[in-house]
Amino acid sequence: MEEKDKNVKKEVEEEKIIDAEIIEEKDIDKEEKTIDKKEINEEEKIIDKEEKNIDNEEKNSNNSFFKSKIFLSIIMFLLGALIMYGLIMASNKGLLIQKVTSENIKTTTVEEESDLKTAINNVYEATVYINVSSRIGSSSGSGFIYKKDDDYGYILTNYHVIKDGTKYLVTLTDNTEVEATLISGDEYYDIAILKIDADKVKKVATLGNSSNLELGDTVFTVGAPFGKEYMGTITKGIVSGVNRMLSSEGSGSYLTEVIQTDASINSGNSGGPICNIKGEVVGITSSKLMGNGIEGMGFAIPINSIIPIIDSIENGKKIERPYLGIQLVNLTNTFMLQYYYGIKINDDVEFGAVISYVEEGKSADEAGLELGDVIVDMDGEKVEDTQHFQYLLYKHKIGDKIKIKYYRNNKLLETTIELKDSIKNE
Repeated sequence: MEEKDKNVKKEVEEEKIIDAEIIEEKDIDKEEKTIDKKEINEEEKIIDKEEKNIDNEEKNSNNSFFKSKIFLSIIMFLLGALIMYGLIMASNKGLLIQKVTSENIKTTTVEEESDLKTAINNVYEATVYINVSSRIGSSSGSGFIYKKDDDYGYILTNYHVIKDGTKYLVTLTDNTEVEATLISGDEYYDIAILKIDADKVKKVATLGNSSNLELGDTVFTVGAPFGKEYMGTITKGIVSGVNRMLSSEGSGSYLTEVIQTDASINSGNSGGPICNIKGEVVGITSSKLMGNGIEGMGFAIPINSIIPIIDSIENGKKIERPYLGIQLVNLTNTFMLQYYYGIKINDDVEFGAVISYVEEGKSADEAGLELGDVIVDMDGEKVEDTQHFQYLLYKHKIGDKIKIKYYRNNKLLETTIELKDSIKNE
């Protein structure tokens, strides 16, 4: 019985031990679970933290990118704004320049128009219409009053306007008609002077300086193109050329220095004034080139070329010019040279004036010039032909000495001529 009790007791104790072991195992499991749970929780926390850190980093990265993007956008915006501002300013500057330039152009135009009107007023009433009666009919031209004294008003015009005239009727700008008297004239210079009573003069023109003219200068003419009906006509243009050489309209044998202009010039303008922007007379309208395809080529005698002889003509004196005592033929006129004068010129001579006659005892004869000599130079200036030779010669006065170069028997020679003799214009 005791043994049974012991066994029972033993079994009970063993069961307790087993239960304890089970409990201990449970506790261990519990502890392990707790540990596992803690570890898992810790790992999860770490993972969460890491994930959070990653998220934060991503957020920070995104924020940085976003911020960078915003920053770049701001920079681009500011840059764009600056560019736009620059373009606007440049545009405004351009508009300002355009505006200022336009205003300047407008001002210049207004000033020129104003100056031109003033200039026209300075000379307009000094211009006249001239009707010329002759034995073969009548002709007309223009002129201008350049001087006035107690008795007379003096009118300058072209010689070819009054040539062969017997009566001269002048019409002023107020349509007053008065008979004029011819004082004198010079065909070579193509100028003449008339006079009228002083009390008829409305205005006197001012003579300017033609040497100051430059290409492109504004000039205008006053005249009577195609007759009395259009007297007082104004035409404006520019100086198209200076120091041009042209055969005078009065005679084809004379070479004259002229001013070229594109101002409209027509028949009847001859003798009228051509003026600068101040209204000063710088030339006398002389002629125009005419023909198919020719337009806007008018010419005027420079006022400076006639001022030295105005006093002489005004006082009725004849203009004295040097006379050498020779006759000349153009080098190109080979037929006349060979068959009329018996002169043969070497082909090597390409320009010059050929002597066809030498008057005994005159300046050319005393200087040793002979028949057949070809004059090619005067005082260092090339002689083109007979007209050019005469032009160069008439620039001198009695008493001057000139150096002449000439060909004789294919040799270039030189001589000095004293201008002792003179010839007076008729």
